[in-house]
Amino acid sequence: MIPRPFEYHAPSSVDDVVKLLVDLGDDAKLLAGGHSLLPMMKLRFAEPGHLIDLGRIPALKYIAQEGNEIRIGAMTSENELIWSPLLKEKIPLLVEAAGLISDPQVRYKGTIGGDISHGDPGNDHPALMLCLGASFVLRGPKGERVVPAAGYFLGTYMTAIQPDELMTEVRIPVPAAGSGWCYAKLKRKTGDFATAATAVQLQMQGDTVQSVSIALTNVADTALKASDAEAALLGRKLDDAAIEDAARKAMAICSPVEDLRGDVEYKTAMAGEMTRRALHTAAARAKR
Repeated sequence: MIPRPFEYHAPSSVDDVVKLLVDLGDDAKLLAGGHSLLPMMKLRFAEPGHLIDLGRIPALKYIAQEGNEIRIGAMTSENELIWSPLLKEKIPLLVEAAGLISDPQVRYKGTIGGDISHGDPGNDHPALMLCLGASFVLRGPKGERVVPAAGYFLGTYMTAIQPDELMTEVRIPVPAAGSGWCYAKLKRKTGDFATAATAVQLQMQGDTVQSVSIALTNVADTALKASDAEAALLGRKLDDAAIEDAARKAMAICSPVEDLRGDVEYKTAMAGEMTRRALHTAAARAKR
């Protein structure tokens, strides 16, 4: 199929985007990398009358540190995340995960803001943002507001962003020095969404867990923060029994949908297995 006819807009500033969103209303859609929106348009699942391309706004593409926070422009590509020396040093979890997203062609065009804003539970960045305690800067006609990742993802393709807003920036606190990390992702083939995946950020004091953050991809209608699993590990020796307990608690919050990647039981079991693997790897990387 082909999309319905639409009018194309290529603004050069964020202010111009906001004006277009206000003027055009619900009939407009923002275009970032396009890997989610364009296929939906071709299938007529999305039928915008106006397409607003963000690709000509250089102010939305950057990676910088401000104090103890990394700030990333929403139009920064996955490939730019992978090759960033700053992220490699400060947030290697994000670099590792970006390298597991789809394939090289997608990573050259796909953007961090587009991945997050789409609200697809199969996308990787939502769980990463929950794990890292990120927040998002949203810009609209009333100015800017900052929304924590923990309150941003409301359901499948549903987020806290309003129709007249765009995401301009992702803010991530720099993890403590010596933290371990891992994004364990199971997928059927290169380019596929995760059957299940787990993001872990971990800080150890000797053999004891000092702090831990765990989030799950594609096992519910949104990315999930595995708070019970985190609580089960905090202050505890990270042995096999503790990891198994955390995996069981992560599985308990899963409610995946059966599809070609597997049935509910299989996907839930794989969420547990990815949690085990991520915890083992993060612990091995952590400095004690």
